[in-house]
Amino acid sequence: MRFRMNLWLVAGLALASCLPAATHGKPVAKPVSNLQPLKALLATPERQVDYAQAKIAIDRFIDPSIDPKAVNRQLDTLVASIKVRTPVGVSNRTKVEILLATLYRPGPWNGNRPFRYDLNDPFGRTLRNKLLATYLATRQGNCVSMPILVLILGQKLGLPVTLATAPEHVLVKYLDARGEWQNIETTAGGFKYDSSYERELGISAQATANQIYLRPLRPHEAIGVMLSTAMEAAAAKDRQEQRIAIAELALSVNPKDVVAMVHEGAADYLLLQERYVRKYPRPVDIPVALRKDFQTLSEQNLSWYARAEALGWAPPSQAQDANYLQNIERERSRRKGN
Repeated sequence: MRFRMNLWLVAGLALASCLPAATHGKPVAKPVSNLQPLKALLATPERQVDYAQAKIAIDRFIDPSIDPKAVNRQLDTLVASIKVRTPVGVSNRTKVEILLATLYRPGPWNGNRPFRYDLNDPFGRTLRNKLLATYLATRQGNCVSMPILVLILGQKLGLPVTLATAPEHVLVKYLDARGEWQNIETTAGGFKYDSSYERELGISAQATANQIYLRPLRPHEAIGVMLSTAMEAAAAKDRQEQRIAIAELALSVNPKDVVAMVHEGAADYLLLQERYVRKYPRPVDIPVALRKDFQTLSEQNLSWYARAEALGWAPPSQAQDANYLQNIERERSRRKGN
């Protein structure tokens, strides 16, 4: 959802600043959890980044009950299954195809339990479904968990892989023998051209020129994509200051991370609602000592959306959502037919 400040609040502040009001203390911010585990991931030299351990660390930041040993055992089992099926000397393309087949085609290599797109949560609104431990257990994934698992397995198999983003979507890229990046569409278990994403997801020429989508990300930037789930977790718990702090981490490694920008703008809006809109009937009622905070939050709320839009970001349209749901219904019918 897109959050914007009401313009009357911004305009009203100019009037309020001229009027006397009682002085109160500064707004009390909710405590922000220790972000050191997340900061440590971005402090690791990029050549030493381990995507599996990064994803597990982020997921444990969200849910400390996750057992990293159990997750690593399941990953090792999958890697072993893929290696057994991979002939010596095959190309990276063939290795990727075997990886995908091992995950998505039923057989003894996956205990006849293939990994599939979760049609019951098509918009990925259930946060737990984006955690790696959940995906490994249920084998029902989304456009966050599915590409991240392929990324992790690809790295463990020695493939040159990374993440890329598209509007409301994450995908994997791998470097082929010609030195060209190819797209792996993990929700479908196949390959896809940039032009298909541009057409289907409405990627504008402006967004393409600014390289906010479909660009192969550096390791730290890929971790920034993983951090979006931690931002969602903070939002779900109404920890807006924490949400902003995590978004800032992502932006520190990728200043063009429009997802992090939108999280910041949304968090600023919700802080404004909590601190001011719900407490003061009119802008003129805001105490003098709090007006600077009010002004800062209102400006940041508008600024983050403006920055994202300037780069080519736009919220999904109703038509895009409707088309997506039609695709989900077709896939439901196909599965029933099988």
